[in-house]
Amino acid sequence: MLIHSATQLLTLSGGPQRGGALGSLGIIENGAVLVRDEKIVSVGRTDELRAAYPGEPGLDATGCMVMPGFVDPHTHVIWGGDRAREFEMRLEGAKYLDILAAGGGIISTVRATRTASIEALIAQTRPRLLRMFATGTTTAEAKSGYGLQTATELRLLKALLALDDEGPMDLAITFLGAHAIAPEYTLAGGGQDDPQGYTDLVCETMLPIVRQWWETHAPRLPLPFVDVFCENKAFTLEQSRQVLTVACSLGFPVKIHADEFDNLGGASMAVELGAASADHLVKTSDADIAALGKSDTVAVSLPCTPFGLAEPEYTPAQKILDADGILALATDCNPGTAWNESMQFVIALACRYMGLTPAQAIAASTINSAHAIRRADKIGSLEEGKQADLLVMSVPDYRHLGYRFGTNLVKQVIKRGRVYSVDVGYYRTA
Repeated sequence: MLIHSATQLLTLSGGPQRGGALGSLGIIENGAVLVRDEKIVSVGRTDELRAAYPGEPGLDATGCMVMPGFVDPHTHVIWGGDRAREFEMRLEGAKYLDILAAGGGIISTVRATRTASIEALIAQTRPRLLRMFATGTTTAEAKSGYGLQTATELRLLKALLALDDEGPMDLAITFLGAHAIAPEYTLAGGGQDDPQGYTDLVCETMLPIVRQWWETHAPRLPLPFVDVFCENKAFTLEQSRQVLTVACSLGFPVKIHADEFDNLGGASMAVELGAASADHLVKTSDADIAALGKSDTVAVSLPCTPFGLAEPEYTPAQKILDADGILALATDCNPGTAWNESMQFVIALACRYMGLTPAQAIAASTINSAHAIRRADKIGSLEEGKQADLLVMSVPDYRHLGYRFGTNLVKQVIKRGRVYSVDVGYYRTA
């Protein structure tokens, strides 16, 4: 199939973009892409590719901008129940960490998730993934973390594997047993006040079991990432180090939630441990930013979260770019603070509240976000040999992304070379 006559073809070629290089879109006017066997075979101008491949079946993108599919490198997309009441409480003045300490927040979702069957979890998660896909996300990271007990965490991993297998979107799976202190280890949850005891459980029991379970249930897939929520009233810096160090010793790639509410030094620790990414990064210190800038650890910003919490501070994007860091964007799709499936809305927020240009935000949502899940060699740009994950946008110019919001600009999603036409927030095979 030859996708041709795109007003603008954004290639994002050349690999992850650091610092001041962020926003290099590699635009080809009147561009075309040749796709065969789920892969990109050639990229160039329409007249050149038509001459080189006469008679090739075509997809006419006249008047449209074509770009790589979005990669969402941080989601909590699988959970049970909702937290609409908590949203109202926050509007009435309650603080997120206080709700969490009182047994609400993550813990309320944990209770709902623990009682949900695997069939129910899959049924509740599938529509969220379809909304992501319809708005242009072709690959997403997906975390466990609403079980906080071994059996439920394994059930979440099993459900995510099933959803990944059924497609159409690809999932990069993360084990987040260290999402919060399990209620059995807190006074508010009716147990003992023993956060270290739960940390030890994650390290000594959960991680080895997940390692063995994964080898049995997904032997052909790489090991999942291991993540930890390094924050006051969650896991201390020392406990986070313990979790990630054990994970690394077992061969897991690692990530970290850091500096959402307080600067504990999690980003620098992530760099030290060779983490794929450090995520949130709202309260990150200049020293931590400097460390990120000298590393391959991606700084993943989640602007929907401060927006969802009505907080005034966002990731200091310009400081990260000035330090030569690798900046990516993600939805943080979750039931408590950011129930949003659209990377297009993330781009709109990043342009307004983080000072990114549309070009910078697009690069942070494609090639850099692919690097945050260590898949930039396969996805995130339109280059020969990469997976054929593309978007045909119903606008002629990339700057409509960020400029417009609250609507879906995707006309067609092409996933592994298969065309899906978007229809009122869902998709159908073209």
